[in-house]
Amino acid sequence: MPRLPRALTLVAAVIIILSSGAHSLLGWPGLRTQLAATQAPGALVDGLAMGWHFGGIMMLVIGVVVLWLVRVARDGATSVWVPLFVIGLAYELFAIGCAVLLGFDPFLFIFLIPGALLSCAAAMLMSRRGETVAA
Repeated sequence: MPRLPRALTLVAAVIIILSSGAHSLLGWPGLRTQLAATQAPGALVDGLAMGWHFGGIMMLVIGVVVLWLVRVARDGATSVWVPLFVIGLAYELFAIGCAVLLGFDPFLFIFLIPGALLSCAAAMLMSRRGETVAA
């Protein structure tokens, strides 16, 4: 990858990663305060919190994937298990975190099942190539 596109891509990845933290850590408290002022039901606020924080996590994942793609372009690797694993793990951790923090809700299977499927696919692809997660 030529120098300028690489630099632009790295800057974009850093912005995406930093904005993901801002989205969840700074954006949600303000929104939650506004929701409290409207006396929104707790279940509504919890549901909005799940969606809001999922957005923040996905921004982080996208930033990480972009950084990985820069590395792939530099090294010439073509394996796809890494983005599958990152995305799958994010889905799984989001579902588990929501269940722990907000209580279990069957809706979380919408995140847990595809995450587990992607993680399994990534593990199969990784083992087929004789690689390890630390690779």
